Amino acid sequence: MVPLGTAALSGNGGAVFGRIRGWQRRHWRDRSKAERVELQSVLTWYATTWLFSFSWLALPLVGGIAQRPVPLVVGGLLLLVSALQCAEANRLTRPVLDHYLGRAVLPPRALRPAAVLLALALVLPLVLAALGGSDPMAIRLAVGAGLLPFGVLYGLALPLVTFLRRSAVLAVVLMAAFACTDPEPAGVLMVGVLTVFGALFSLISGRCGAWTLSVLWEAERGREVQARLAVAEERLRFGRDLHDVMGRNLAVIALKSELAVQLARRGRPEAVDQMIEVQRIARESQREVRDVVRGYREADLGVELAGAQGVLSAAGIECAVRGTDVGGLDAGVQGVLGWVVREATTNVLRHGDAVVCDISLNVQQDRVVLTVQNDGASAPAPGPGPGPGRGSGLAGLHERLSAVGGTLEAGPVGGGRFRVVAEVPLRVRESVSEVTA
Repeated sequence: MVPLGTAALSGNGGAVFGRIRGWQRRHWRDRSKAERVELQSVLTWYATTWLFSFSWLALPLVGGIAQRPVPLVVGGLLLLVSALQCAEANRLTRPVLDHYLGRAVLPPRALRPAAVLLALALVLPLVLAALGGSDPMAIRLAVGAGLLPFGVLYGLALPLVTFLRRSAVLAVVLMAAFACTDPEPAGVLMVGVLTVFGALFSLISGRCGAWTLSVLWEAERGREVQARLAVAEERLRFGRDLHDVMGRNLAVIALKSELAVQLARRGRPEAVDQMIEVQRIARESQREVRDVVRGYREADLGVELAGAQGVLSAAGIECAVRGTDVGGLDAGVQGVLGWVVREATTNVLRHGDAVVCDISLNVQQDRVVLTVQNDGASAPAPGPGPGPGRGSGLAGLHERLSAVGGTLEAGPVGGGRFRVVAEVPLRVRESVSEVTA
């Protein structure tokens, strides 16, 4: 039986986990929501085992232990075993969680040391009960405290039905064992109740949290796939446009070239006319390809703003667009700023963990200013220019804007926010826009 979360996070989900490899060492501000929730869950599991053992074992045992040499030694061993249980549970929490989420396979004998410590944690209270070395309630609480560190791990490593079945068997065995030391029905029943409680509590605290993490990571994977699909769809659109433009022209060129060859072999003067026509079609095709590329790289700014708002909203990011009246802007200005909107939107989808994104367009005297700002910046962003550690997308935008006399500023602005500010002249020279196209 495959653990819950393995199937959901297999396949392309491995790319997500590969991309975040080493995330445990990053700063809290640099983590996505899923990474923060996972870190918080792991730290909670770490603390729960120690707090549970301290409150259910150490305090009652210290207050109720008999002041005799043998019970004191057994009680000390029990406290030592409990501390070792907590340390071993903390050590195995991440490997077991990775196994549950489908990131890695847990070795078959990984839980053996924890199982040995569990056996000691259950046998020592039984010895104390046989010696009459502690308060009966403290002994029963010690049984429940010994189950939690191992139960959190065991509940993630095994299928749910198997865990419940084995927990029920363990409860019966413990009830029978303690019945030999104290046949009172109420005490025996209490041992069974505490055993069931310890198993269920460890199951709820561990498996429910891990299931929530699997859902979060699945959403993270879906977001990554959505960004890739958007890029793939744009590439397909460009391919279709290019095919529509070039397919017919290339077919005509091939036919006329073949006709020209046949006429030339026969010495017919019409061959020159056919080659002139081929030349004309080739130049027309070149112009049409330039128009297609220009339309791809310099899309209408209004369309790009509306598309960015739709894509970000579909990804669960609240997007507000202000100043969308772009009808009076120069075509070259719209083309350059449209590319900025595309690149900034892609960065918001692929990087960080944004919840809110604001896009504003403002005309200031002889310049147009486009600002894209989002929260949830995952890391110190690369500068606009090329260089080590700087993104090629922003470097490309910097080159485009520089070619038309514009500027680009991109970087964190505090509070986990990232801002891209592009400024271009209100009018762009036609020759420059032809080059950038």
